[in-house]
Order: sequence, then structure tokens, then C-alpha cells
Amino acid sequence: MQFGGQKPPLGVVFDCDMGGIGSALALAMLFGFQGKNESRVISVSISRSNLQTAGFTEALTRFYLGEPGPFGPGNLPIGVTEGGALKDAPPFAAAVLAQVTAEGKPQYPASIRKWNDTADPAALIRNAYSAQFDQNAITLLAGPATNLAATLALPGAKDLVSRKSRYLVAALGSFPEGAPDAAAQADLPAARALFADWPGPIVAAGAELAAALPFPGASIDKDFAAPNPVADAYRAANPMPYDAPPAALAAALYAVRPKETYFQLSEPGTLSVRDDGRVRFMPSAEGKHKYLIADPAQKDRVLAAYAELASAKPIPRRSFRPTPKKQE
Repeated sequence: MQFGGQKPPLGVVFDCDMGGIGSALALAMLFGFQGKNESRVISVSISRSNLQTAGFTEALTRFYLGEPGPFGPGNLPIGVTEGGALKDAPPFAAAVLAQVTAEGKPQYPASIRKWNDTADPAALIRNAYSAQFDQNAITLLAGPATNLAATLALPGAKDLVSRKSRYLVAALGSFPEGAPDAAAQADLPAARALFADWPGPIVAAGAELAAALPFPGASIDKDFAAPNPVADAYRAANPMPYDAPPAALAAALYAVRPKETYFQLSEPGTLSVRDDGRVRFMPSAEGKHKYLIADPAQKDRVLAAYAELASAKPIPRRSFRPTPKKQE
């Protein structure tokens, strides 16, 4: 939504599989940016065809944005792929949704019970772009490219993406050339279509960044105020203590703060996907694709940013009503 002709903070289209704690941490980080007024989450969609996972995602967004109201920020639909390759819910989804308050009410409310409670992801993403000022959106992918490829296939979508989205940051691959990527394997045609058809620049965040820059697990008990669905999901995902290695965090950090020199960038080139799911990078001076490179000198800065942003408290509701002018 545009208000009074004034350009709002950068809008973030976030698409993920929400199958691991990395997606939850990345979404929490985006809300941390939103609390600082650096960016806004304008669309959330998942490529995991599972209603419980959709419910967890809704509960997370409601925790940060507040309960839905007629015009409140809590009204953020969750786009969900139907009939996708990924169908199982992560264990932490049930653990978080099962929590109750002392009064016996859900600690983290969610209303998604059936498919009609979710949104079509391609239409949701297209509509989110349509509501933005030109070049005032970015796109973040942390999972299979199913939903973004479906968006690109809509009539006029490539032109829309070209006008609205500055760039795409995708947590895909392993560089310079590593192991097959599970997200690419989950939907090879979509990954290939994404790299071939995306009309703007793409920056990939590979699995090697996750190994070099894991989320500091000690932050869960030190920095996260209770209750917090992301902290509870983190504890339920694996036996504590552990440092989670999600590339999605590096992707989110670079997506919103590309000028902060947290990472180095590769030379330009072209990304493609092999039959086994390996994401291949071919250098080319004319290429629109690059990948992130971990900078050991910046590790402490990166980990501090992870902890600060992901542990941010819920965003206070803001009024969008214009301030009345004083009477002369």
C-alpha cells in the first residue's frame, strides 16, 4: 500500500520452504529490519505443501505484527504451494503450535486449518509487487523456486518484476562448485526457470556460507525474550546447545543491507542447474548473476547482526493516518 505519495521502506517478498530453522530465523530477521524501519515484509509464501507448516508461519507473522484487525498489519496472508514435492511438516511446527498460556489459550495463535485459509502464492507475490513503487522491492528465496517460477509464468509478470524488484537473493547452491542442492533438487524445472527467466540481477548465498557463518545458538537463551516462537522452534528443532547453519540468514542480511560489506561478491556470471541439483556458476562479463563469499574479517559483525536482528521484539503497531495540520 502506498501512502500520500511518500516512498515507504524497501518491500521484501519472502518465499521459503519453512522446513528448517533457517527459514524461521530469516523471517524473524526480516521483522527485525522492519522494526528498525529499514525494510517491510510485503509477502510471505512457502513451497511446502503442508497446512501445519503454514499455520506455524502464520503464527510467527502474527507474533511480530500483532493480531489481525480490519486494517491492522497482522493481516498478512500466507501463500502456500498445493501439490508440491515437499509435504512433511518440520517437527518444530507442531511443538510451537501446541504451546498454551496459563489460561489454556494458544501461546501462538494461528487460524489456518484448510487450504482455503491460505493464498495462492503466485498471485500473492504478483499483487505484492504491484503495490510497490518502482525499484522499491527486493526478493528473497530460501527454498525451492516453485512459487517464484510460477509467478514469472503469469502474464506480464516478468515486466512487473523488472520494474518493481531491484534484485533477487537466493539461498541456493554451493560455490564455487559444491554438492547438489536439496532445494534445487525438489523442483529442478523451477530452479532452471528462475535462473533463466528472472529479469533482474541475482545474488546466490551458498551452503558454504552456512558452514562459515552459523547462527550462534547461545543467542537463543541470551537475547530472545520469552515467549518467542522462533526461540521455541530453535529449541525444538535439535537438542541444545547447537549453532544452526542456515544460508538463509546470510541471504537475508545481504538482501536488506547490500552496502554494509558483510560479504564479498564474486565476479559476474550466469547460474544454472545440473540434473543432479548442483548449481553451476559460469563467469561472464555480461552475466547478471553473482554469489556471496564469506569474509573472515567480517565474521564477528555478521554473527552480531544475526543475533540482534533475529531476536528483535514484536513490531509496535503504527498508525498510517496523516498527522493533522495545526490550526493557524
